[in-house]
Amino acid sequence: MTRRSYGQRSVETSNEDKILFPRPGLTKGALIDYYERIADRILPHLRDRPLVLQRFPDGIAQDGFYQKQAGSHFPKWITTVRVEVARTNGTQDLVVCDRTATLAYLADQACVTLHPWLSRRGRLDHPDLMVIDLDPAGDDFEAARRAALLVRDLLEGDLDLPCYAKLTGSRGVHVVVPLDRSEDFDAVRGFARAAMDLLASRHRDALTTEQRKNKRRGRLYLDTGRNAYGQTAVAPWSVRALPEAPVAAPVPWKDLERQGIGPRDFTVENVFRRLARRADPWADLRRRARALDRARARLARLGAGEDA
Repeated sequence: MTRRSYGQRSVETSNEDKILFPRPGLTKGALIDYYERIADRILPHLRDRPLVLQRFPDGIAQDGFYQKQAGSHFPKWITTVRVEVARTNGTQDLVVCDRTATLAYLADQACVTLHPWLSRRGRLDHPDLMVIDLDPAGDDFEAARRAALLVRDLLEGDLDLPCYAKLTGSRGVHVVVPLDRSEDFDAVRGFARAAMDLLASRHRDALTTEQRKNKRRGRLYLDTGRNAYGQTAVAPWSVRALPEAPVAAPVPWKDLERQGIGPRDFTVENVFRRLARRADPWADLRRRARALDRARARLARLGAGEDA
Protein backbone atom coordinates (compact mmCIF):
# COMPACT_ATOMS: atom_id res chain seq x y z
CA MET A 1 0.00 0.00 0.00
CA THR A 2 1.10 3.55 -0.70
CA ARG A 3 -0.30 6.65 1.00
CA ARG A 4 -0.67 9.78 -1.12
CA SER A 5 -1.55 13.05 0.60
CA TYR A 6 -3.68 15.86 -0.83
CA GLY A 7 -4.01 18.59 1.74
CA GLN A 8 -6.43 17.40 4.41
CA ARG A 9 -7.17 14.19 2.53
CA SER A 10 -5.05 11.15 1.90
CA VAL A 11 -5.56 8.17 -0.37
CA GLU A 12 -4.17 4.69 0.21
CA THR A 13 -3.35 3.14 -3.15
CA SER A 14 -2.52 -0.47 -3.93
CA ASN A 15 -0.76 -2.41 -6.68
CA GLU A 16 0.57 0.72 -8.35
CA ASP A 17 2.88 -1.38 -10.53
CA LYS A 18 -0.05 -3.21 -12.13
CA ILE A 19 -0.08 -2.77 -15.91
CA LEU A 20 -3.33 -1.23 -17.15
CA PHE A 21 -2.22 -0.38 -20.71
CA PRO A 22 -0.08 -3.21 -22.10
CA ARG A 23 1.23 -1.49 -25.24
CA PRO A 24 2.86 1.56 -23.60
CA GLY A 25 3.30 -0.36 -20.35
CA LEU A 26 1.28 2.21 -18.42
CA THR A 27 0.78 1.21 -14.80
CA LYS A 28 -1.95 2.10 -12.36
CA GLY A 29 0.56 4.28 -10.53
CA ALA A 30 1.26 6.17 -13.75
CA LEU A 31 -2.50 6.67 -14.26
CA ILE A 32 -2.78 8.13 -10.76
CA ASP A 33 0.24 10.35 -11.49
CA TYR A 34 -1.44 11.60 -14.66
CA TYR A 35 -4.68 12.53 -12.96
CA GLU A 36 -2.74 14.27 -10.17
CA ARG A 37 -0.87 16.41 -12.72
CA ILE A 38 -3.89 17.20 -14.88
CA ALA A 39 -6.14 18.06 -11.91
CA ASP A 40 -6.06 21.83 -12.46
CA ARG A 41 -7.27 21.33 -16.03
CA ILE A 42 -9.85 18.59 -15.58
CA LEU A 43 -11.50 19.50 -12.27
CA PRO A 44 -13.33 22.59 -13.61
CA HIS A 45 -15.06 20.27 -16.11
CA LEU A 46 -16.03 17.74 -13.43
CA ARG A 47 -17.01 19.89 -10.48
CA ASP A 48 -20.72 19.66 -9.52
CA ARG A 49 -21.42 17.03 -12.20
CA PRO A 50 -22.62 13.46 -11.59
CA LEU A 51 -20.10 11.00 -13.00
CA VAL A 52 -20.27 7.66 -14.72
CA LEU A 53 -17.04 5.75 -14.10
CA GLN A 54 -15.48 3.49 -16.72
CA ARG A 55 -13.32 1.00 -14.84
CA PHE A 56 -10.82 -1.66 -15.95
CA PRO A 57 -9.61 -3.53 -12.86
CA ASP A 58 -7.75 -6.08 -15.01
CA GLY A 59 -6.40 -3.56 -17.52
CA ILE A 60 -7.81 -2.43 -20.85
CA ALA A 61 -6.96 -5.73 -22.53
CA GLN A 62 -9.84 -7.24 -20.52
CA ASP A 63 -13.46 -6.21 -20.41
CA GLY A 64 -14.19 -3.23 -18.21
CA PHE A 65 -17.50 -1.94 -16.94
CA TYR A 66 -19.42 1.27 -16.32
CA GLN A 67 -20.26 2.19 -12.74
CA LYS A 68 -22.93 4.69 -11.77
CA GLN A 69 -23.83 4.07 -8.11
CA ALA A 70 -20.97 5.09 -5.81
CA GLY A 71 -19.45 2.04 -4.15
CA SER A 72 -20.37 1.37 -0.55
CA HIS A 73 -16.64 1.11 0.20
CA PHE A 74 -15.86 4.58 -1.18
CA PRO A 75 -14.55 7.00 1.49
CA LYS A 76 -17.23 9.10 3.18
CA TRP A 77 -15.43 12.32 2.17
CA ILE A 78 -16.11 11.67 -1.52
CA THR A 79 -18.94 13.92 -2.65
CA THR A 80 -22.01 12.29 -4.17
CA VAL A 81 -25.27 13.55 -5.63
CA ARG A 82 -28.57 11.68 -5.70
CA VAL A 83 -30.14 11.49 -9.15
CA GLU A 84 -33.37 10.09 -10.47
CA VAL A 85 -33.03 7.05 -12.71
CA ALA A 86 -35.04 7.35 -15.89
CA ARG A 87 -37.72 4.70 -16.49
CA THR A 88 -37.38 3.08 -13.03
CA ASN A 89 -38.56 5.84 -10.67
CA GLY A 90 -35.56 4.93 -8.50
CA THR A 91 -32.50 6.91 -7.46
CA GLN A 92 -28.75 6.45 -7.46
CA ASP A 93 -25.93 8.24 -5.67
CA LEU A 94 -23.31 9.22 -8.26
CA VAL A 95 -19.81 10.47 -7.53
CA VAL A 96 -19.02 14.15 -7.95
CA CYS A 97 -15.30 14.73 -8.50
CA ASP A 98 -14.47 18.07 -6.89
CA ARG A 99 -10.91 17.58 -5.63
CA THR A 100 -7.59 16.00 -6.57
CA ALA A 101 -7.92 13.38 -3.84
CA THR A 102 -11.10 12.09 -5.47
CA LEU A 103 -9.34 11.89 -8.85
CA ALA A 104 -6.54 9.87 -7.27
CA TYR A 105 -8.95 7.56 -5.47
CA LEU A 106 -10.91 6.86 -8.65
CA ALA A 107 -7.71 6.17 -10.59
CA ASP A 108 -6.68 3.73 -7.86
CA GLN A 109 -10.01 2.00 -8.51
CA ALA A 110 -8.79 1.55 -12.12
CA CYS A 111 -11.25 4.15 -13.32
CA VAL A 112 -9.61 5.00 -16.63
CA THR A 113 -12.27 7.26 -18.17
CA LEU A 114 -14.59 9.83 -16.57
CA HIS A 115 -17.97 10.51 -18.17
CA PRO A 116 -19.70 13.55 -16.60
CA TRP A 117 -23.30 14.60 -17.11
CA LEU A 118 -24.09 17.68 -19.19
CA SER A 119 -25.80 19.26 -16.19
CA ARG A 120 -24.75 20.24 -12.69
CA ARG A 121 -26.28 19.59 -9.31
CA GLY A 122 -28.82 22.16 -8.26
CA ARG A 123 -30.50 21.99 -11.68
CA LEU A 124 -29.86 18.49 -12.94
CA ASP A 125 -32.67 18.69 -15.49
CA HIS A 126 -31.26 21.89 -17.05
CA PRO A 127 -28.00 21.31 -18.97
CA ASP A 128 -25.23 23.88 -19.16
CA LEU A 129 -23.69 22.17 -22.19
CA MET A 130 -25.06 21.12 -25.57
CA VAL A 131 -23.03 18.49 -27.42
CA ILE A 132 -22.99 17.49 -31.08
CA ASP A 133 -21.21 14.14 -31.34
CA LEU A 134 -19.39 13.50 -34.61
CA ASP A 135 -18.29 9.87 -34.54
CA PRO A 136 -17.41 8.57 -38.01
CA ALA A 137 -17.89 5.03 -39.20
CA GLY A 138 -14.58 3.21 -39.04
CA ASP A 139 -11.54 5.47 -38.75
CA ASP A 140 -12.54 8.16 -41.24
CA PHE A 141 -11.59 11.07 -39.01
CA GLU A 142 -11.31 13.40 -41.99
CA ALA A 143 -15.09 13.19 -42.39
CA ALA A 144 -15.55 14.14 -38.72
CA ARG A 145 -13.07 17.00 -39.04
CA ARG A 146 -14.89 18.49 -42.03
CA ALA A 147 -18.27 18.01 -40.35
CA ALA A 148 -17.07 19.77 -37.21
CA LEU A 149 -16.15 22.85 -39.23
CA LEU A 150 -19.58 22.85 -40.88
CA VAL A 151 -21.25 22.57 -37.47
CA ARG A 152 -19.14 25.49 -36.23
CA ASP A 153 -20.06 27.61 -39.24
CA LEU A 154 -23.76 27.01 -38.61
CA LEU A 155 -23.66 27.54 -34.85
CA GLU A 156 -21.28 30.49 -34.69
CA GLY A 157 -21.86 32.01 -38.10
CA ASP A 158 -25.61 31.62 -38.65
CA LEU A 159 -26.94 31.24 -35.11
CA ASP A 160 -24.46 33.38 -33.14
CA LEU A 161 -23.75 30.61 -30.63
CA PRO A 162 -20.20 30.21 -29.33
CA CYS A 163 -18.96 26.64 -29.69
CA TYR A 164 -15.84 24.69 -28.84
CA ALA A 165 -14.13 21.58 -30.20
CA LYS A 166 -12.85 18.53 -28.36
CA LEU A 167 -10.97 15.57 -29.80
CA THR A 168 -12.64 12.62 -28.14
CA GLY A 169 -9.47 10.55 -27.83
CA SER A 170 -11.33 7.79 -29.64
CA ARG A 171 -12.56 8.34 -33.23
CA GLY A 172 -14.29 11.67 -33.49
CA VAL A 173 -15.03 15.21 -32.34
CA HIS A 174 -17.46 16.75 -29.88
CA VAL A 175 -18.71 20.25 -30.68
CA VAL A 176 -19.79 21.86 -27.41
CA VAL A 177 -22.01 24.90 -26.79
CA PRO A 178 -22.08 26.46 -23.28
CA LEU A 179 -25.61 27.18 -22.02
CA ASP A 180 -27.04 29.30 -19.21
CA ARG A 181 -29.26 26.51 -17.80
CA SER A 182 -32.46 28.36 -18.67
CA GLU A 183 -33.93 25.40 -20.61
CA ASP A 184 -34.47 21.73 -19.85
CA PHE A 185 -33.02 18.78 -21.71
CA ASP A 186 -36.04 18.26 -23.95
CA ALA A 187 -35.86 21.84 -25.22
CA VAL A 188 -32.10 21.70 -25.75
CA ARG A 189 -32.26 18.36 -27.54
CA GLY A 190 -35.10 19.63 -29.75
CA PHE A 191 -33.06 22.68 -30.70
CA ALA A 192 -29.94 20.60 -31.42
CA ARG A 193 -31.89 18.21 -33.63
CA ALA A 194 -33.55 21.04 -35.57
CA ALA A 195 -30.19 22.73 -36.13
CA MET A 196 -28.54 19.53 -37.32
CA ASP A 197 -31.53 18.72 -39.55
CA LEU A 198 -30.96 22.05 -41.26
CA LEU A 199 -27.23 21.39 -41.63
CA ALA A 200 -27.87 17.92 -43.04
CA SER A 201 -30.31 19.38 -45.58
CA ARG A 202 -27.54 21.70 -46.77
CA HIS A 203 -25.04 18.84 -47.18
CA ARG A 204 -27.18 15.86 -48.16
CA ASP A 205 -24.32 13.89 -49.68
CA ALA A 206 -22.06 14.13 -46.61
CA LEU A 207 -24.21 14.52 -43.48
CA THR A 208 -27.33 12.94 -42.00
CA THR A 209 -29.45 12.90 -38.87
CA GLU A 210 -30.87 9.47 -39.75
CA GLN A 211 -30.62 7.25 -36.67
CA ARG A 212 -30.81 3.98 -38.59
CA LYS A 213 -27.36 2.96 -39.76
CA ASN A 214 -28.67 1.20 -42.84
CA LYS A 215 -30.16 4.48 -44.06
CA ARG A 216 -27.06 6.66 -43.65
CA ARG A 217 -25.44 5.43 -46.86
CA GLY A 218 -21.92 6.37 -45.83
CA ARG A 219 -22.85 9.84 -44.59
CA LEU A 220 -21.57 11.09 -41.24
CA TYR A 221 -24.19 11.01 -38.49
CA LEU A 222 -24.83 14.29 -36.66
CA ASP A 223 -25.62 12.78 -33.28
CA THR A 224 -27.64 14.95 -30.88
CA GLY A 225 -28.68 12.08 -28.62
CA ARG A 226 -26.33 13.02 -25.79
CA ASN A 227 -28.54 16.02 -25.01
CA ALA A 228 -30.86 14.06 -22.74
CA TYR A 229 -31.23 13.67 -18.99
CA GLY A 230 -28.64 11.25 -17.62
CA GLN A 231 -26.53 11.14 -20.76
CA THR A 232 -22.80 11.86 -20.58
CA ALA A 233 -19.85 13.02 -22.67
CA VAL A 234 -16.23 12.09 -22.02
CA ALA A 235 -14.54 14.70 -19.84
CA PRO A 236 -11.87 16.95 -21.35
CA TRP A 237 -8.43 15.57 -20.41
CA SER A 238 -9.84 12.17 -19.51
CA VAL A 239 -7.83 9.10 -20.55
CA ARG A 240 -9.48 6.69 -23.00
CA ALA A 241 -9.26 2.92 -22.66
CA LEU A 242 -7.39 2.42 -25.93
CA PRO A 243 -3.82 1.46 -26.85
CA GLU A 244 -1.27 4.26 -26.35
CA ALA A 245 -3.54 5.80 -23.65
CA PRO A 246 -5.02 8.67 -25.70
CA VAL A 247 -6.59 11.66 -23.98
CA ALA A 248 -9.77 13.58 -24.84
CA ALA A 249 -8.46 17.06 -25.59
CA PRO A 250 -9.99 20.49 -26.19
CA VAL A 251 -8.41 22.05 -29.27
CA PRO A 252 -8.68 25.47 -30.92
CA TRP A 253 -10.63 25.60 -34.15
CA LYS A 254 -7.48 26.49 -36.07
CA ASP A 255 -6.18 22.98 -35.28
CA LEU A 256 -9.24 21.40 -36.88
CA GLU A 257 -8.83 23.60 -39.93
CA ARG A 258 -5.69 21.72 -40.93
CA GLN A 259 -5.61 18.25 -42.39
CA GLY A 260 -3.51 15.65 -40.67
CA ILE A 261 -4.87 16.15 -37.17
CA GLY A 262 -6.16 12.98 -35.51
CA PRO A 263 -8.59 12.22 -32.68
CA ARG A 264 -5.90 10.47 -30.64
CA ASP A 265 -3.10 13.00 -31.07
CA PHE A 266 -2.96 13.70 -27.33
CA THR A 267 -1.75 10.88 -25.10
CA VAL A 268 -0.74 10.48 -21.47
CA GLU A 269 2.86 10.46 -22.69
CA ASN A 270 2.79 13.74 -24.68
CA VAL A 271 -0.07 15.79 -23.26
CA PHE A 272 1.97 17.87 -20.82
CA ARG A 273 4.54 18.81 -23.46
CA ARG A 274 1.68 19.94 -25.69
CA LEU A 275 0.00 21.90 -22.90
CA ALA A 276 3.22 23.74 -22.13
CA ARG A 277 3.15 25.24 -25.63
CA ARG A 278 -0.46 26.43 -25.76
CA ALA A 279 -3.13 28.30 -23.86
CA ASP A 280 -6.33 26.57 -22.78
CA PRO A 281 -8.72 26.84 -25.77
CA TRP A 282 -11.69 26.43 -23.43
CA ALA A 283 -10.58 29.05 -20.88
CA ASP A 284 -13.57 31.31 -21.54
CA LEU A 285 -16.19 28.60 -22.10
CA ARG A 286 -18.14 29.21 -18.88
CA ARG A 287 -18.18 32.99 -19.37
CA ARG A 288 -19.79 32.63 -22.80
CA ALA A 289 -22.82 30.61 -21.72
CA ARG A 290 -25.94 31.59 -23.67
CA ALA A 291 -29.68 31.12 -23.77
CA LEU A 292 -31.11 29.55 -26.92
CA ASP A 293 -34.07 31.86 -27.54
CA ARG A 294 -32.35 34.16 -30.04
CA ALA A 295 -30.60 31.27 -31.77
CA ARG A 296 -33.93 29.46 -32.00
CA ALA A 297 -35.53 32.46 -33.69
CA ARG A 298 -32.60 32.69 -36.12
CA LEU A 299 -32.91 28.98 -36.86
CA ALA A 300 -36.62 29.32 -37.59
CA ARG A 301 -35.97 32.16 -40.04
CA LEU A 302 -33.21 30.19 -41.76
CA GLY A 303 -35.42 27.14 -42.07
CA ALA A 304 -38.30 29.16 -43.46
CA GLY A 305 -36.02 30.89 -45.95
CA GLU A 306 -34.45 27.68 -47.22
CA ASP A 307 -37.81 25.95 -47.51
CA ALA A 308 -39.21 28.80 -49.59
